[in-house]
This record gives sequence, structure tokens and C-alpha cells, in this order.
Amino acid sequence: MHDIVDLRSDTLTQPTPAMREAMARAQVGDDVWEEDPTVQRLEAEAARRTGKEAALFVTSGTQGNLVSVLAQTRHGQEILLDRDSHILNYEGGGAALFGGLQTMPVATERGFLTARQVREQIRPSNIHIPVTGLVCLENTHNRHGGSCCAPEEIEEVAAAAHAQGVPVHLDGARLFNAAVALGRPLADFTRPVDSVTFCLSKGLAAPVGSLVCGSGEFIARARRVRKMLGGGMRQVGILAAAGLVALDTMVDRLAEDHDHARRLARGLAGLPGLQLDPGKVQTNIVIFHVDREGGAQELSDGCLARKVKIHQFGPGAIRCVTHKDVDREDIDRALDAFREITKPW
Repeated sequence: MHDIVDLRSDTLTQPTPAMREAMARAQVGDDVWEEDPTVQRLEAEAARRTGKEAALFVTSGTQGNLVSVLAQTRHGQEILLDRDSHILNYEGGGAALFGGLQTMPVATERGFLTARQVREQIRPSNIHIPVTGLVCLENTHNRHGGSCCAPEEIEEVAAAAHAQGVPVHLDGARLFNAAVALGRPLADFTRPVDSVTFCLSKGLAAPVGSLVCGSGEFIARARRVRKMLGGGMRQVGILAAAGLVALDTMVDRLAEDHDHARRLARGLAGLPGLQLDPGKVQTNIVIFHVDREGGAQELSDGCLARKVKIHQFGPGAIRCVTHKDVDREDIDRALDAFREITKPW
């Protein structure tokens, strides 16, 4: 049990002692010159795990998504995505600012575009309307409570897009969570798409960094875009070393985070004023709604007073995210706080 139970995000994880040791001992070189051996090892491992030809180390998931979008589109084109997607809602409008791109947000049931929606929404050839340049998916889906998209669903969407000559990008910030939850190899999820990103700094607990993966030609373009965005780093093997430890030691333990999330969801279900379906919790994110007016703020403030930090996810919703620095006792302590606060409701 920890002094403070922090359920705001899995980005709050602390690097492990093994990561810190690897960082201190890392062999380094100038990565802009492509001479950092530790970065090269990390990129090769990322490419191997995703079944792609090559990979590129970037500073963050947001930078990875932007690099991927810009490397596959042209100014004036349109990208097709879910209206609750991270790219649309939480990345500062980068695709519009840097890429001159229009977005076509589509309402979905679980956060995932279907093949039918892709076929219907990709623009026909007409001088009056923008050209669809890219289809974007997200797995797991943040705003839909860490929901998972199965590889077969990704295959169907990719086939529909490719049939009309449109590439597909997968925002896989928490893709390892989906792979562990569904018991499938990572490459099953990534094989159908043209590009994929995944984060090292969320559930995998590395301090910094994400990987962009795809064909060799795509990664060459992505490397140029990364440089234009100021993402060319020098002796960054110090950070890549932690990423290698994360991939070696932190993937399988994600199942523990999923167990804790389900325990939290079961405990929250039925509390006064709270609405959630524990059966829909697949990975490490629990989102629930608060019926009471002002209740979400009341709950957030009350938890903080009890040294439990949660994230108010809109005016009437709360998001809790489990991670390696939250254990079973922490979950029970958080549930005690929720019960105390909601008992008078």
C-alpha cells in the first residue's frame, strides 16, 4: 500500500530499479546521425514485435501519432477517425496545424470504426470535397474505458480502407494492454495496418518515449517529419535503455492491472449515485458516471482529502486507471473512500 493512491493515469508510473540501472549503463551515440546502439536495439525490437520492417523512437504518443499522420498524408486531405479518439480530442489539433488536414469524426458504438463505416465515409472522387488520406484507429480506447478491438475487426477495417487506396494508422498507445487482455500476439493487431504507435511510458512504466512502426519507406519519411517537429534527439539511448527493460519485464504483468481494474469496478457498482457496468471493463481503465449534480467534483475532492487521486473526466464522469504502482490494498483503500463519500447520497 502506498501513502497516496494515484488512479489518475498510468502515465504516473515510476521507472523500476532495473530501468534506472539500465539507463545509467546505456551505450549511447548521436541518434540523429543514427549512431545510438541502444536506440537501434529498441527500434529493432519494436519492429520485431509488431511484425513491421522498421521502427522509430519518438518522445511521446502524441508525437508518434502526428509523425505517422504527416508521413502518410498531404495538405488538404481528410483523416477519418472516431469522434472520441485521442488524436481528435487530446493532441492539440496538430494534424490541422502542421498537416493542413481536415478531420472527419464518426460516432461509433465502442470507439472503433467498422468496415461499413469506413466504406460509407471514405470520400468519392469529386473536386468539391476533400480526399480521404488516412483512416485512424485507437486500441485500447481511452474515452471508451480501455475497450479492446480484436485483430479480426482491425483486419476488416483495413481491408475496407485499402480497397479504396487509403492507408490505416493504429494509435496503439495501450496496445499491449489489448494483447494481454485478449491473449493474442501483438503482431496480430498490427499486421493489417500501415503504421502503428505504442507507448512505453504508460502501463509499461518507462519514463519517456513511444515507438512508431511500419515499412522501411514509411519510417524513412517519419524520421524526416520527426526532425521537422524538433524530435531529433542525441544520446537518447539513456531513455531507450529503459524502454528495452519495459518490453522485457513489464508486458505480462499488465494482467495484474486489469485484475485490479475489475476489482475496482465491482466495488463501485451499486454505490449510490454511480453508474457503470463492471462487465465492460476489459483492461486498466474504469470510467463511471455520477448522477448527483456536482457529485463528480464532490467525489474528486473527497477522495483527495483521503489521499486518493482520481480524474474528473467531464462534468459528470470519473476515470480511474490502474498501473504497477497501485496494488490490491490501494484498490481497497480507494473503495473505502468511495463508500464513505457516497454513503449519504
